[in-house]
Amino acid sequence: MRIIFDNDTGIDDALALVYLLSRPEVDLAAITCSAGNVSAEQVARNNLALLQLCGRPEVEVAAGASDPLSIPLVTTPETHGEQGLGYAELAAGSARVSHRSAVDLWIEEVRNAPGELTALLTAPLTNFALALRRDPELPRLLKRTVIMGGCYFYQGNTTPTAEWNTHVDPHAAAEVFAAFEGLPEEQLPIVCALETTERIELRPAHVARLAQESGCPSEELLRPEDAPGTRSTASSPLVRFLSDALRFYFEFHRQYDQGYVAHVHDVFAAAVAAGTVEYRARPATVHVETAPGPLVGTTAADYRGLWGRKPNARIVNWNDPPAVFDEVLGSIAALARRLDGQAGSVR
Repeated sequence: MRIIFDNDTGIDDALALVYLLSRPEVDLAAITCSAGNVSAEQVARNNLALLQLCGRPEVEVAAGASDPLSIPLVTTPETHGEQGLGYAELAAGSARVSHRSAVDLWIEEVRNAPGELTALLTAPLTNFALALRRDPELPRLLKRTVIMGGCYFYQGNTTPTAEWNTHVDPHAAAEVFAAFEGLPEEQLPIVCALETTERIELRPAHVARLAQESGCPSEELLRPEDAPGTRSTASSPLVRFLSDALRFYFEFHRQYDQGYVAHVHDVFAAAVAAGTVEYRARPATVHVETAPGPLVGTTAADYRGLWGRKPNARIVNWNDPPAVFDEVLGSIAALARRLDGQAGSVR
């Protein structure tokens, strides 16, 4: 499974990246960096540092667009922290950002391996939209496309009707969906929207389980009564990083009356792209509202053909959260054990 991952790292993007790196059968061909949760430059720094932490500094990281197509960039320090990784701190990666731009990378890699690459898009769709402007054939040349974005018959998480990624760059999302309209169903993007990604609700018990399965000698407890910013003491650097990042995410969700939990949207999308979890999806025609006003960024889906247009997406309408967590936590724990074993052998 060869994947190009476009992200805006971001706590849940980071967890998704660690998960992909934990799967032996996933060939992470490259990462492209979109401005979103933080600036594109910070996204690149975060990705390089995470690759270093996970022992994969050779993965290419390409810088992307600094701004959305038509509107100013809005970032989310209140959600993901000033650097995008919550309370976690990482040493800078040893590798450098690629000489290729994100757009060049998308076009060159897909053209060089038609029918082989999966596109995983968990950020605003700016980079991918720019690539499609230069090469409209990309949707036909990809093996599969997975998008985290939008909400349908479901409350938004940025406005009452809009999801974050789509709201940041609605014009890019509209162009991307338009590019897929009328393709065979198996080539339509699989859309992981809020109604299914918010079901992937990570809790402190999941972090404790991850630490235990990673072989950390003491239990990793993230308690609601802990002082904000309490840092992990886990023996595993990977568990320590994830715990510190997720604590910030827990605190954010609690501040907005959602409980001491974390909706790790992008992890589910990553597992769909990797082919490791079950889901069900339904073809639809997606419209993205781009006009200024209270509905900008809103996504609407026509499942019945009432608009007289062909489908441009497959929207996930069922998933299995316990199975997702079994897969993701077990796989990341195995990676943590491998990394700790390698560190021990070096010492």
